[in-house]
Amino acid sequence: MDFNLKIALAGEGGQGVQAVAEIITEAAYRAGFQALYIPNFGVEQRGGVSVAFVQISSEPVSAPKFTTGDIVVALSPRAVERVRQYVGDKTLLVYEAGLEDDVRRVYGEEQRRLAVPALAIAQEEMHPRVFNVIILGVLVGITGFVKEEAVQQALERQLGHKFARDPALRELNYRALERGYDIGRGKREAVYTNLFAV
Repeated sequence: MDFNLKIALAGEGGQGVQAVAEIITEAAYRAGFQALYIPNFGVEQRGGVSVAFVQISSEPVSAPKFTTGDIVVALSPRAVERVRQYVGDKTLLVYEAGLEDDVRRVYGEEQRRLAVPALAIAQEEMHPRVFNVIILGVLVGITGFVKEEAVQQALERQLGHKFARDPALRELNYRALERGYDIGRGKREAVYTNLFAV
């Protein structure tokens, strides 16, 4: 059966949006899918919003960008506004839990959504620097199309040089990935069949 998943991610520069997109794309490729990642940096170095587009498919990806995402991720108040154009009736909006007021203001009450307390988990249980890895784990857990081990391998390729200098950082990232994965996996049945069919 054909499979094509479109994900748009947005956040402030420095929130690790591009790293999440790159890692999940590589993990999908390692799992045997066609995968494409397109960054859209805009002017985030001057305070803009960083956006990334990911497509994962059982067939070659025909176009690098898309108009409507299956999953759209927003990690800051401005990101909630910025990704509005990619949100359709069937889109699942995943967002940092602290943005509930912004989400309600922009999308009302009708939008399918999943609030993730990634910032609170990172600050209280781990370290703020793994905030984005929790989000990565949530995406992997929700979709279920790629194994956590493939994501760990992609993490190693991205951050292995840092892990070598500080082995505790590897354990921290793996814990963050697992924590996010558990959140996403717990919500999978509620959103999976409505997002796509594999």
